[in-house]
Amino acid sequence: MTADTLLEELITFLRIPSISTDPDHSADVRRAAEWVRAAIIKAGLPNAELIEGQGNPLVYAEWTGAPGKPTILLYGHYDVQPPDPLDEWKSPPFEPEVRGDNIYARGAADDKGQVIILIKAVERLMREDGKLPVNIKFLIEGEEEISGDHIDSYVQANPARLQCDAAVICDTEMFAPGMPTLCVGLRGIVYGEIHVQGADHDLHSGVYGGAAPNPMQAVAEIICALKDRDGRILIPGFYGNVTPPSEKEREAWARLPFDVEDYKTKEVGVKDLVGEPGVPLFERLWARPTFEVHGIRGGFTGEGAKTVIPAKAVAKVSTRLVADQDPVAAVEKIKTAVAAACPRGVTAEFKLIHAAAPSLVNPDNLYIEKSAEAMAEIFGQPTVYIRSGGSIPIVGVFDLSLHAPSVMMGFGLPDDNLHAPNEKMHLPNIYRGVDAMCAYFRKLGA
Repeated sequence: MTADTLLEELITFLRIPSISTDPDHSADVRRAAEWVRAAIIKAGLPNAELIEGQGNPLVYAEWTGAPGKPTILLYGHYDVQPPDPLDEWKSPPFEPEVRGDNIYARGAADDKGQVIILIKAVERLMREDGKLPVNIKFLIEGEEEISGDHIDSYVQANPARLQCDAAVICDTEMFAPGMPTLCVGLRGIVYGEIHVQGADHDLHSGVYGGAAPNPMQAVAEIICALKDRDGRILIPGFYGNVTPPSEKEREAWARLPFDVEDYKTKEVGVKDLVGEPGVPLFERLWARPTFEVHGIRGGFTGEGAKTVIPAKAVAKVSTRLVADQDPVAAVEKIKTAVAAACPRGVTAEFKLIHAAAPSLVNPDNLYIEKSAEAMAEIFGQPTVYIRSGGSIPIVGVFDLSLHAPSVMMGFGLPDDNLHAPNEKMHLPNIYRGVDAMCAYFRKLGA
């Protein structure tokens, strides 16, 4: 397998617009699942299958020809985010374009470019040795971007089939170019909507303004009651179970090569950073809970004027949770806080859309240590340990149902524009990622 061959196959994979949130692309989502299945068969696992269920198909395959050796479950996802806004892409999102050492396309880093690392590592070992140094199970899903529950229910119902010593997840990023990185902690999430209802129909603001309650203003008041201007969450009891990072972690984060001005102006693109006063940036990003507003709808938003008091308003909000916060308890706290903050004249309710638990893995775990050794060997410098502010719900599911640690070997970069226009993947990271994964499997097999 040459680099050119890998690139050709990746381009074919990236051309499939497998947008899981859009029903119009359901056929493309299935086509992506079939592509993954075919690629795994080509890699040397002829038993690869599509697992149907309530949602997009899972791709499962296994090779268990290494008795007495560890069993590793390989996870990734083939679905992608919508590409909007299209006019901000320099090249079409589903027509991959190589510019310099990067490939640009929706899904390049999240997660197709990283899924192919897992598949090609297995293919190389099978081709070179005729066997694998460890037992391997693939479980690739198509609903990660919409937090679908097909994989959750399948894992919970099939712990014996999926039994493993560790799960390898290729869906995170390196801290900096060329710096091998292992993510040992993820924030969880509670995502939902605040629904505010006023009158039973829209009202003329001239006739009823000054007497009728306004749900748009009410939803803004509720949001401001849940989080203050300094970024502190005001939901009663929300910080109660937050476990702070250890001093060892804080010291390690302080040694990471990091330019806050570059981060602010080049990566984030803002004039000022915000957040809890006195809390260091990495701690705010990785080890503190958040509350964010993602959208508010209601009333008239078209061109021109329409003087209406809307009957209802909806705000999409989320909280990111950290160890040891419980999503179920967090939902109840949010519901109680929304009800308490509801202004006179309207009703307000928080409706949950999805939730996932946070996770934290001990870096001294054998499977983490061997991964760090493999990555350091291939990239030529020590592996660093970080946490991520994002959420990968399946990590918590693997922990609870399979009792297996998740090894988050990611090869993306901070500027890959995940979920944004001009998403990219650094091609040398893909090639070295295959090398690192092969080295990892060999170390575990030894």
